Amino acid sequence: MQMWARIFPILVLACLPLGAQHAWIEYQPKHELPPVIDGNSAAVWWQGELVLFHSDSRPTLSRGPDQFNLSPAIPVNFVTDEPKTVWIEAAWADPEGSILVWYHTEPRACDGRLAAPQIGAGISLDGGYTVYDLGIVLRAGDEPNCQAQNGFFASGHGDFSVVLDPTSGYFYFYFTNYAGPASGQGVVAARLAYEDRFGPVGRVAKFHEGAWESPGLDGPLSAIFPATKTWDRADTDSFWGPSVHFNEHLGVWVMLLNRACCAPEWPQAGIYLSFAPQLDSPAAWQAPRLLLARGQLIHLPGFYPQILGLGPNGTDTLGGEVSRLYVQGMSIWNLRFSWDEPPPQEEEDLDDSPHMFQHPRR
Repeated sequence: MQMWARIFPILVLACLPLGAQHAWIEYQPKHELPPVIDGNSAAVWWQGELVLFHSDSRPTLSRGPDQFNLSPAIPVNFVTDEPKTVWIEAAWADPEGSILVWYHTEPRACDGRLAAPQIGAGISLDGGYTVYDLGIVLRAGDEPNCQAQNGFFASGHGDFSVVLDPTSGYFYFYFTNYAGPASGQGVVAARLAYEDRFGPVGRVAKFHEGAWESPGLDGPLSAIFPATKTWDRADTDSFWGPSVHFNEHLGVWVMLLNRACCAPEWPQAGIYLSFAPQLDSPAAWQAPRLLLARGQLIHLPGFYPQILGLGPNGTDTLGGEVSRLYVQGMSIWNLRFSWDEPPPQEEEDLDDSPHMFQHPRR
């Protein structure tokens, strides 16, 4: 325990029943993060500056004193033995001075018509300017389904976030599984022991049938939030793209989610939110609650909800009573959390009529 206390702030979970939490939006002047953003954007503090990774098949970064004063985007030098598309979607500043990153990549399948995404790891020794590829850590074992009608993926794991739980000593991966048995499609989980962080290939274990024992490479898994309609269908209905953070005010973990439903090219059916008291039991996550209806997204891009904490150590994985809420890098909201104060009633049109935001990745 003393070792963990030196490395991490102690996260004390509130001893209150789940279900009492509330979250609501408060409108703010519009703020936009540096483009281009096509996925979760990872943030870390490094040598007194906030470093923000953002990607659109090629990773970039910005840095500055806070999220409202970031430099223009510059390319990240991604060093790898095999050229690949890269979306950096998670990062963690190691106490030894490096930055660990995790990325989504999209190997082509089905004669190039579709992709079978994978999740890999990398490390930077210079604050994010150069990232060295450590290899693929999460890969689907299912054969690509070339008859898939979702328009993008024939199989694979991707669109994810990674958080460190100092209580259990693991990095937890929350990601989307796009093929295989229906029981494993949707939002899924895996984990990596803290001591394996510099050599992660072959060390990540997926959650499957109640245990963290399935191999990260090609092993089966069980969904936390299973797809209602599977990803091979044109009208898939599924949560995807989880973004997870620890909320210091509530003392619990929070997950923000997209929901694709129910027409070709993943139209956004709304942004959802879930809470959990701990990460070692995926069953602890509450059923997702609607946070933003489709009609509330009409003036913004429709995907990749996440927070950036407003506190002095705030990132995309650490927030407090009030954090800034972003959707694909744009924000017109704060997101406020409370145990017992009910959310205020917003006087606005919450129209949930079909307003189509097609998935931008092609």
